[in-house]
Formats: sequence, C-alpha cells, structure tokens
Amino acid sequence: MLKKDTHSYRKVATAACFGTFLEWYDFLTFATLAVVFGPLFFPYSDPNTALLASLATFGVGMVVRPLGAAFFGSLGDKIGRKPIFMITISLMGIATVLVGFLPTYEQIGIWASVMLVSLRLLQGLSAGGEIGGSAVYLTEHAGNESRGFKTSFLQLMGPLGILASTLQIALLRHYLSPEDFQAWGWRVPFWISFFLLIIAFWIRRSLEETPVFLELTKKNKKVESQLINNFKDPEIRKRMFLLFFCISSSGAILFFCVQVYTAIFLKVSVNIPSGIVDQLSIYATVVLFPLTVFAGWLSDKIGRKPVVISGLILGTFFIHPAYEILQSLGTQYLQYGTPSSLLGIGLILTVLSLALGLVVGPQTALLAELFPAKSRNSAATLPHNLAAGWIGGLLPLIVTWLNQWSGNSLTGLWYPTIFLAIGTVIAYFYMPETNKVNLLN
Repeated sequence: MLKKDTHSYRKVATAACFGTFLEWYDFLTFATLAVVFGPLFFPYSDPNTALLASLATFGVGMVVRPLGAAFFGSLGDKIGRKPIFMITISLMGIATVLVGFLPTYEQIGIWASVMLVSLRLLQGLSAGGEIGGSAVYLTEHAGNESRGFKTSFLQLMGPLGILASTLQIALLRHYLSPEDFQAWGWRVPFWISFFLLIIAFWIRRSLEETPVFLELTKKNKKVESQLINNFKDPEIRKRMFLLFFCISSSGAILFFCVQVYTAIFLKVSVNIPSGIVDQLSIYATVVLFPLTVFAGWLSDKIGRKPVVISGLILGTFFIHPAYEILQSLGTQYLQYGTPSSLLGIGLILTVLSLALGLVVGPQTALLAELFPAKSRNSAATLPHNLAAGWIGGLLPLIVTWLNQWSGNSLTGLWYPTIFLAIGTVIAYFYMPETNKVNLLN
C-alpha cells in the first residue's frame, strides 16, 4: 500500500510540477526579455523610458494575478482543484504562444503595444489561478508526514522556468547575430511553449482530485464558494494577512530580487555583457535548487516558523549591501577583467539564494496548512497572488523608478529591505507553527 501511495504521489507531483513549470516558464520569459521588448514595442527616444514601459507591462501581468486568484480560487473550492488546472494551463499556454507571433511597433504602431499588454493580462489571470492553487493541490495529496520536504519541489518550478528561459536565450544569443536575435530570435522561447503546453495538458488529464476535496464533497454534497466567508471569519482573515505580508510578499520580494532584478541590475546599471549575466543567472538558479529542498526538509524537523524567519532576517540585512558589492565587483570586472570578480558575484548570489530558499522552501506546505479544508483554495490563493502580483511583481518597476528618480542605482533597494524588516517582526510575534496540522480539518 505504501509503495502504491508513494507511486501515486510521485505521479501527482510530476504532473502538478510540470504544469507549474510551464506557467512560470511562460510568465517569466517575458521578464527575461524585458530589455529586448523596450525598443520593439515601446520605442521611446529615451532608453530608460522604454525599459520602464517594458517593466510596467511585465508588472501588469502581476497586478491582475489577484483577480485570477479570486475567480479561480473560489471556483476551486466549489468545483474541485483539478478542473481549474486544466483551464489555467490552457489559458497561459495560448496567450504565451500568441506573444511569439505579435507584430512589432514598427509594423503596426501602437496596436503592437496594446496586443502585448492584452496577452500579458491573460497570462496574469491564468497565473493567479495556477500559482497558489497548485500548492494547495500538491499539499493535500502529500498527507501529514514530511509535507515540507515533499512539497518543496514545487517551489523549484519558478527558478526552473527562469533557468529554461535564460538558457534558451543565452544559446540563441550565442548562435544568432544581434540583428537576427532582435528581428526574430526573441520569439523562439514563445514558440517552444506550444509544445510544452501539449505535454502539460496531456499529463494533467490523468490527475486525480485531492482526497481532502473528495472528503469534503462526501460530507457536504453542495460545496460552496468560500471567498466572502473568508473575510467574515476573523481567524481566517488574520491568517490571510500573515500569509500575504510575512510569507508570500517576503518570498516574492526575495524571488524577484534574486531571480529577476539581479539580471536587470547587472545588465543595465553595471553594464556587464548580457551573455555573462545570463551565465551568472543560471548559476544562481542551480544553487537555489538544493537550498530550497533543504529548507523544506528542515522545516519538517524544526518547524516552518524558525526556517522562514531565518530567511527573512538574512534578506533584511543582506539585500542592500549585496547589491553594493555586486556593483563594486562588476565595475572591477569591467575595468580589469579579473575572474575573481565573477567568483565574488557568484558568492553573493549564493547567499541571496539561501535567503530565498529559507523562505520559499516551506512555503508550499504553509499555504495549505494555514487554512481549513473547506476554504483553503480561495483563502490561500488570493493573498498569495496579491502579494506576488502587487508586491513582488512590481518590485523591478518600483526599484528601477526609485533609482532613476534619485539618480542612484541602489536607492530603490531600501524598498525591499524595509518591507522584509517589517515582515520579520510581524512573523516573529504572530505567525503560528503549522508543521503538524491535520489537513482534513
């Protein structure tokens, strides 16, 4: 029986993780190409303005994620977790493939920008239903033992999506001339998502509904949407706030600082060549994998709360000085070409990845453990996507704008630093320990 259960969970985990990987691959390919999209779809005379417009378009997709979470999360509590997965994966895949076929501003003018933003909105709605809901789905299948370790692998899908996207773009830049890459090479990752969509859809057809939801339908034949009721319940409302502020927002801030903004910072502010930055980004992603799984395993041993708070403290005290050191080492490399400078940058990225891993490793389990079964999907997905969309997703735009406003490439980094500091204090005093919670309750 145990062997069968283990095999069944692996099948569920593989299907859920691959689908989430595709969501992140589609969603974050846009971020990886933010610098390229500027002149293609927002050809302002000032390159800084074009970059801001491109980052704003990326941010639009993040802003609408809570709308997708509210709709699909509530629907998931009503009709089940599995049907939502089929809808969201299809919506994301179709929108992403269409980006690869968009005409540019030079070809059709402002309509190119409008269509790009529209497809980005569809991506955001889909991601809102998928990311967070997949955490609930996987955790409910994981049972009551070693949930932190089992579910931590889902958190690797975001970095893996970036890794796949970054590796593709690095190879395309290597084999194509700059002119060919700008003309058509940037479209290739979006075209490839079509084949990934077919694979993900085929795998997800065999997914089973979670045992927790099936148990709910046995007890109550008519499962109702719980979104409004969540805000009426003071305990659920409190936990939604804690999830939003201390876990999801802080995790999103660290994720976008480490996995997204570092590449933008090294390319735009430090002017390190894109090829080298792509290699550093790949390194940072690979390093994050074992750190995330380790944090999930550790949270099973000592509890979720101390692991998450350790990551918040490390992020609070290290983010700003880390970027100062990155700027200094990058300047040294450009002036003298010393390999030791790149090794130093790699070390800084490792420490930043450790902070991220400590927060997100236990995150999948925490999303489900914080809430009762009947309202879990809607209660977890809304604050999680609100945090990722409004706090994390807008971070590159806000930080870049603050830097340009102040004339200092490091000023904007006080935003994530202060946010993480507040999140640390709130988590220390108010976040409950959920390690041994029974998911059927």
